[in-house]
Amino acid sequence: MKFECNKLKIEKACQKILKLTDKHLTLPVLTCVYLDILSNNKLIIKATNLDVGVEIEIKIKTIEKGIITVPANILLGVLSSIKENNTLIFESKENNFKILSNKNSVIIKCLPYEDFPSIPKLENIKPIKINCHNLISGFKSVWYSASSSNIKPELSSVYIYKKDDKLVFVSTDSFRLAEKKINTKIPINFPQTIIPYKNVSEIIKLFEDYNGDIDVVFEKNQAAFITEDIYLVSRLIDGTFPDYKQIIPKTFNTTVTVLKTDLINSIKTSNIFSDSLNQIKLKVNVKNKSLDIESKNNNIGEYKESITASVFGDDLELNFNNKYILDCMQSIPSDSLILSFDGVGKPLAINGATDKSFLYIVMPMNR
Repeated sequence: MKFECNKLKIEKACQKILKLTDKHLTLPVLTCVYLDILSNNKLIIKATNLDVGVEIEIKIKTIEKGIITVPANILLGVLSSIKENNTLIFESKENNFKILSNKNSVIIKCLPYEDFPSIPKLENIKPIKINCHNLISGFKSVWYSASSSNIKPELSSVYIYKKDDKLVFVSTDSFRLAEKKINTKIPINFPQTIIPYKNVSEIIKLFEDYNGDIDVVFEKNQAAFITEDIYLVSRLIDGTFPDYKQIIPKTFNTTVTVLKTDLINSIKTSNIFSDSLNQIKLKVNVKNKSLDIESKNNNIGEYKESITASVFGDDLELNFNNKYILDCMQSIPSDSLILSFDGVGKPLAINGATDKSFLYIVMPMNR
């Protein structure tokens, strides 16, 4: 194998898939990227953790075709250390990979490419076209509220389904829930899908800068996301997502409308004085037309702030995990927020005052 390629082009591709190549004790070749030169001056860079497989295609100048598997972190470390942003020469001989620049010469020891697992191809199935911006926006709006535990795979995932002319994205860890509805063209055959949230983070990273439609192919327990130069295949969860609508309150006793920046700034400051559970107290004061935020740490001190708000309903006092509330702010573009309470011990609903496409439910904490 021998080829020439712009340093930034191959470096950027390796950065996007580096996380897939974490340490793997039982199969060391998974820490590598698989480089395969096609005959038409194209290099395919592959990486997989057996849960997600990715192929990125970049243009090169082919001198000699070949295949090699290179340790990803070492390759990226070398590329990052080369300060020149011009064309580099890459060459493999036996199990060595050589990189030449005007000032550097590096040889990297490689692993046998025959050990690298194949990445499933789903390209023979008719794809569903979805606007990539809408797809990524839906994922970004909800994926953080999925459970980080694998005990219940459905809860450590993002659920996607079609409803009328909307694509609905949902995730929950049973303490909070995020739902985002996206208006986009959806084929009638779009299936209900449950994608592991760790795989969703890889989808976001690979496609968030892509403009245009993306082809999505669904097969039993697998889905592929395809553009002109990127192919990603993900495992799907074979299960049933909880009937989450049951936990969404139907009525509310108290509603509070506040400026988003006021709430964010107050919660961030209150976090300095919160306890080990990140606990803060929200107090609705109808008479003063305010939302009061309090936190206390016996070793540090205490914090209180009163935010001017539009308040309807009854006075109320509840404790919440401040991180859970802050997490959802990235998903709400509105300048003002509506906080809806159903009473003591009941969940809080948060959505934008001018955008009802996103709904966030968070359970209170017991003192």
